[in-house]
Amino acid sequence: MFKSPKLSTVVSDTSNLAGIAVLEKAVAESGNKVDVLFLNAGLAVFGPIEHTTEADFDVQFNTNVKGYFFTLQKLIPHLADGASVVFTSSNAAHLANINVSVYSATKSAINTIARVAANELAERKIRVNIVTPGPTDTGVLSKVGMPKDVENQVTEQIIATTAVKRMGQPEEIAYAVLFLASDKAGFITGSEFLVDDGMTNYALK
Repeated sequence: MFKSPKLSTVVSDTSNLAGIAVLEKAVAESGNKVDVLFLNAGLAVFGPIEHTTEADFDVQFNTNVKGYFFTLQKLIPHLADGASVVFTSSNAAHLANINVSVYSATKSAINTIARVAANELAERKIRVNIVTPGPTDTGVLSKVGMPKDVENQVTEQIIATTAVKRMGQPEEIAYAVLFLASDKAGFITGSEFLVDDGMTNYALK
């Protein structure tokens, strides 16, 4: 585990305001301004619209949308002028794949929130951008309990929809986030960076 005397961690549940308040309190008590806010929490529940429950709907919107919105809202007073805010979205927001209706809707929602935030925070020179990953090798399919043979089949199907026929690696997404968080992206705000091996454009051609 990475250790540094300058590192402090806070455990908070971004899906509810009480959890976000824990994070806000920790930031306020630190006495420091936030230079980079990376909004990266997210989860997905797969299933057709016909079988999606209210609980499935709520858990995804609470984390993927409510969490982003209110974390940003509560930390705006603690952002340094000229700070960078980066949203993690998904190319699911641009596609119409089956069994991901609610998840896709949450990602479309945060894309809009990010673009509005870019305009609202521009006066303080705060940049707000979106990183939109495609299929990334994070082990998420096995984490949701998918049988290995089904996981392999789904992975092959996903890879077939990309331009260069492979999954992305987490560090490739991280490089895009680091760029947008840095001063090298000082003239970029309100933008969406597709990091999906051409999958979105390839699928829509």
